[in-house]
Amino acid sequence: MDVRRRPTKPPRPAMAAPGGPHQQHQLHKSSKVVDHTGPPTPQASDALPLPLYLTNGIFFTLFFSVAYYLLHRWRDKIRTSTPLHVVTLSEIAAIVSLIASFIYLLGFFGIDFVQSFITRASHDAWDVDDENEHEQFLLEEDRRRGPCAAAVECPPIPPHKASLPPLPPAAVLPPKIVDPAPLITPSSEEDEEIIKSVVAGTIPSYSLESKLGDCKRAAAIRRESLQRMTGRSLAGLPLEGFDYESILGQCCEMPVGYVQIPVGIAGPLLLDGREFTVPMATTEGCLVASTNRGCKAIYASGGATSVLMRDGMTRAPVVRFSTAKRAAELKFFMEDPSNFETLTVVFNK
Repeated sequence: MDVRRRPTKPPRPAMAAPGGPHQQHQLHKSSKVVDHTGPPTPQASDALPLPLYLTNGIFFTLFFSVAYYLLHRWRDKIRTSTPLHVVTLSEIAAIVSLIASFIYLLGFFGIDFVQSFITRASHDAWDVDDENEHEQFLLEEDRRRGPCAAAVECPPIPPHKASLPPLPPAAVLPPKIVDPAPLITPSSEEDEEIIKSVVAGTIPSYSLESKLGDCKRAAAIRRESLQRMTGRSLAGLPLEGFDYESILGQCCEMPVGYVQIPVGIAGPLLLDGREFTVPMATTEGCLVASTNRGCKAIYASGGATSVLMRDGMTRAPVVRFSTAKRAAELKFFMEDPSNFETLTVVFNK
């Protein structure tokens, strides 16, 4: 490995070298100082030999005053229909002053790309000379013969390779076989005919329970018909393990399966002198907890008493009109209690 240490500072030429005139000549060559900094870049504030605040005030005033003067002259030329390219000596001086003050303000606020065009050529020449001197200095350093020269000619030391134990062969895993989704096939040819009739539209899907008399069989046929009509699989929706007779005409029509919903317990609820535990099937967070706090508040206050006024079902009929005016007329018509009772009898038939 070629390891050398470059001198950070060149030796002083005033010190005597004890190795003879040849070594003194080499030290004299290596004592060249390469200055890469170059001359200082001129700043915008060096435009006038005045204090900085005074120079800024002069150029700011000059910029805005000549800009106002040129705009005023431009407006006068437009009024008198004078060509804009016809300028007087004062206008030429104003234009030159505007450009000079504009360049000064650009350089003062840190935008020195205008000055870079002026100083770039000289800086490039200085950089080329400095690079040549630096390369010449490195070549002279390489020609030196001394105690370190023998170290350079030594063959490189081969890197030490640590002996590692051989790796065991990679285990070959068998390919993973994914089981296909189970498909529910019709149990008989009769079911197949019913499925084809439902798909064709000859048998309504909602009438399967009444025609077959078996709610589970009706759900299975409806499920298979839906899969064939949509081309989508319902394998992730459970079908077995549910009593479809219990929901007939109660809470869900045309079932094709069921989903599992967590059931929470709220209570005890003290109602009419008896304690009740209220099961709640929900996926809404904090619903059971808030109901349970209400049950505790009712229990702590001595319980609740219930009164049954009427057993019925709330219905919300919808009436459609061609215009909003007709809908408003119906609204005013129903504000009369006698008219409301008349419409109630009609809608409840």
